[in-house]
Amino acid sequence: MGYLWMISSVAALGGLLFGYDWVVIGGARPFYEAYFHLTTPSTIGWANSCALLGCFAGSLAAGRLSDLLGRKKMLLLSAFVFALSSVLTGWAQTFPWFILWRILGGVAIGMASNVSPTYIAEISPAAWRGRLVSLNQFALVFGIVAAQVANWRIAQPVSGTAAISAASWNAQFGWRWMFTAVAVPALFFLVLTPFIPESPRWLTEKGDDRKALHVLTTIGGHVYGDSELASIRESLRSPVGGGRIGSLLSRPLRTLLLVGITLAVLQQWCGINIIFNYASEIYRSAGYGISDVMFNIVVTGAVNLVFTIVAMLLVDSLGRRRLMLFGCIGIGVSHLLASLAYRAGWQGFWVLLLTLTAIACYAVSLAPVTWVLITELFPNSVRATAVSVSVAALWVASFALTYTFPFLSQAFGTSSTFLVYGGICMLGLVFVYLCVPETKGQSLEQIEASELGEFHA
Repeated sequence: MGYLWMISSVAALGGLLFGYDWVVIGGARPFYEAYFHLTTPSTIGWANSCALLGCFAGSLAAGRLSDLLGRKKMLLLSAFVFALSSVLTGWAQTFPWFILWRILGGVAIGMASNVSPTYIAEISPAAWRGRLVSLNQFALVFGIVAAQVANWRIAQPVSGTAAISAASWNAQFGWRWMFTAVAVPALFFLVLTPFIPESPRWLTEKGDDRKALHVLTTIGGHVYGDSELASIRESLRSPVGGGRIGSLLSRPLRTLLLVGITLAVLQQWCGINIIFNYASEIYRSAGYGISDVMFNIVVTGAVNLVFTIVAMLLVDSLGRRRLMLFGCIGIGVSHLLASLAYRAGWQGFWVLLLTLTAIACYAVSLAPVTWVLITELFPNSVRATAVSVSVAALWVASFALTYTFPFLSQAFGTSSTFLVYGGICMLGLVFVYLCVPETKGQSLEQIEASELGEFHA
């Protein structure tokens, strides 16, 4: 178990970098906007969401590349791109260059969001897979908290408008160090990844049964290794699949892919990432000053971290479906109450409480369990490609969510915008209840046999 947790933790560093690079922009926004003189909803939305184009491209490319090169090499590549893009983004001198390097950082996020959970799922025994894949989400949330704490500590505590004036230290240099800091964990990731093994399922698919058996035996012993290798070989003889996107259009895979894509879109359109990416606007509109806003952002990250640990403890006992159903209800109700709070003019504590409640429900359900399900649903022969398409859909949904929030908020108000997100959560509740299977306690090959048999029938 020590070896299994060690290699999973190294792979999960991709999640940590994903979380940091994804959320660092929330604290840096007031300062780089002042530096680049961004004032219109279109330029503000573009700066905040442009990385998502890179996320989409990186995720879509990761499926095919990880089939060709292997999961381990893709983890190394993502670590390198994280380190490079963070420094270049932080020290961009013009807005177009800032956008370009931010998109490159998105490519790294897209690759890591695809390969890290897939790798962990493929090396994990059935009884531990839920919590080990959730370890990637824990690392992601830890990265979020690290970014929030770094932003809070780097920003000089200047009160009033001087804190976000173009001439302030925060606007000239503070935001640059917020982005650059991610290079440190990226270098750790780059150094440690060569010491983890390749995915045994990828090795078997490439015909290297000897190495695959060695990895499986190291993880679970000789009996486990022989049994798992036999199951993997059998699954690769399946007539469905082939590893290409076109193969996903066959009937059983098409249905599974639709479930994976819908789960990915639901995770984004439930609206929680708005709280992270536009936290400063949300809390300022609730009556908080700039210093309190930065502290509240750290509190949201801490709540996210604590409840992600709760999810890790529950996902393999309660199961995936129960947590997803609970999350849809909890987030939806929290958003609806937040909508009422904004409409009634409540400020301060009540808005903070409702956003923290929504984040807690998300952290224990949709945040980690969506990644677990997406990496479990698909057959071995098409997993990398199918996960790639599902995660690419996630980034398209995230781009739409992030880019449209300033327009929706300006046109209809924050209250109506949260009402929409609450309604989406309730539709997600119906979808999960009707379409999402329970996968706890089953090997990836057992899930494959069960799902394909059901959809063929």
